[in-house]
Amino acid sequence: MNPITLIILAVFAIIGLVLLFFIFSFISTWLKALLAGAPVSMLTLVAMRFRGVPYGMIVDSRIMAVKAGLDLTINELEEHYLADGHLIPTIQALIAAEKAGMGLTWKQACAIDLATKGTGKTVGEAVRTSINPKVIDCPNPSSSGRTSIDGVAKDGIQVKVRARVTVRTNLERFVGGAQEETIIARVGEGIVTTIGSADSYKFVLEHPDRISKVVLERGLDSGTAYEILSIDIADVDVGENVGAKLQEAQAMANKNMAQAQAEIRRAAAVALEQEMKAKVEDMKAKVVEAEAQVPLALAESLRTGKMGFMDYYRMQNIQADTAMRDSISGEGGGKTHKK
Repeated sequence: MNPITLIILAVFAIIGLVLLFFIFSFISTWLKALLAGAPVSMLTLVAMRFRGVPYGMIVDSRIMAVKAGLDLTINELEEHYLADGHLIPTIQALIAAEKAGMGLTWKQACAIDLATKGTGKTVGEAVRTSINPKVIDCPNPSSSGRTSIDGVAKDGIQVKVRARVTVRTNLERFVGGAQEETIIARVGEGIVTTIGSADSYKFVLEHPDRISKVVLERGLDSGTAYEILSIDIADVDVGENVGAKLQEAQAMANKNMAQAQAEIRRAAAVALEQEMKAKVEDMKAKVVEAEAQVPLALAESLRTGKMGFMDYYRMQNIQADTAMRDSISGEGGGKTHKK
């Protein structure tokens, strides 16, 4: 044989080996599906390989579904995988729902799986909660940091309540429905409203079941992904006398306001006193000024001849007599006072 023929034969042999190895890599998967009663064509496996889909996982998922009595096609499984869904957990959740007689469809399971992506929850958890109801603490200390829901009755006494809410997942409303945080907030609002409408804290202590009845009647699970089965009051404690504290604070505020008004009136009185003193000093100045005019008027009268020297001396004598009488009257008055 010439060298060219040998080269051609070698090339064909290599191609044959490559094809044989390529086909052999699908034989085990194809045979496993065939023996499990979930046959898949070789062409479908090759197409999934070229599309970058892990055909082994897809086949295993279909075998799991077929063995559980679920009629799922390769296209449906591949679509959910390409949508970045969790294929195996979704099928397991669908199988659990089917065994429990819940009537969950494949599309609903896929929607729930995609809706819970990145939330820390899974479709399997949603199905398990629908089968076995879960209990939610209200309030949740781990998320809110509070250990009780506080309300104030009409008599001003604070009441602290801890509740436990039993819920079941509503799979039909799970996609787009509010989650546990909304349930906790609504239950807390209902408890505070019920406590606030009570005439006395004693009524709340005597009838804690009244709280759960009133809260349940409000339909708090509307628009949420859960169905509330029961609301149980776990603990009821008496808190502070909020009414008395508010009255004390109001009295202190009134006192401070009265003191401020009294200070304003005192400042006004001081200002008025200073003003009156200024007026007195002004009047004294006017009196001094008027008294200073008397000697000038006497001098003018003597100069113009309207008053003689004898008249002046008589006036001096009269003033001296008046001063003496005033002095005697003052001494006598003092003695009389001493007696």
